[in-house]
Amino acid sequence: MIVVTGATGNIGRTLTQLLTSAGAEVVGISHEAAPADTGITYRTGLDTSTVEGMREAVAGADALFLMLGGAQNAFGGDPAELVGAAVEAGVKRIVLNSSQASATRPQAASHARLRAFEEAVRASGVEWTILRPSGFASNAFAWLESVRTQRTVYAPYGDVAWPVVDPADIAGMAAVALLEDGHVGRVYTVTGPVAVTPREQAAVLSAALGEDVAFVELSREQALEAMSAYMPAEIAAGTLDITKEPLPEESRISPDVAALLGRPAGDFAGWVARSVEAFR
Repeated sequence: MIVVTGATGNIGRTLTQLLTSAGAEVVGISHEAAPADTGITYRTGLDTSTVEGMREAVAGADALFLMLGGAQNAFGGDPAELVGAAVEAGVKRIVLNSSQASATRPQAASHARLRAFEEAVRASGVEWTILRPSGFASNAFAWLESVRTQRTVYAPYGDVAWPVVDPADIAGMAAVALLEDGHVGRVYTVTGPVAVTPREQAAVLSAALGEDVAFVELSREQALEAMSAYMPAEIAAGTLDITKEPLPEESRISPDVAALLGRPAGDFAGWVARSVEAFR
């Protein structure tokens, strides 16, 4: 049995489908109400940032996809104790969704908890794989309201490009690592196939909607206020520090998606094509 945390999120929804299609028994962990008619068992209302919640979440599982969500990126129980609780419950393989910044920004306070989880997984004594994605294409969902009501994207650093990742690629790589051997003790960097700026992302949305979508550049202070509405302020501040100026290794296109999935990484336009109805 495979337990997927964040099972109703941008990665988890696709991952659970991939795993069940491969014949795996899947249990999804989600704070939201369980979707109907998915063929997946859901355990809801559990706090996996506590040892007790983690034990209950992974009961009966052989493998675990571990993704920190929301406030768990900044707060919660000791990562070593949480990973230890999963191992004690019988988990023998862990795939951790971390962040590229865990490696490229080793002093960034905003990613300290993810680094601690990486250390805990490495020291767990069970099989592990770590995924380190760049920024998600689905972060554009933060623009939903302004695009729907004003046909405008508000974002900082409008001309700074990042190789944003289609969450479906993260899900695909996680499925491979959970289901197949040969990925134990490996760390994979996950990027899109090309770097794209927020201004260019607005243009992609415009083309997909068939209507003009304006771009308005926010100051750092304006962006921090907006982002702090849906993530811890320290995480928002750290994210802005990182996105202001990518390091050379953060601009580099990783070959790992193509190597694991046998196809090129998905681009932002492809993600928008699948998601455009949400912006109408």
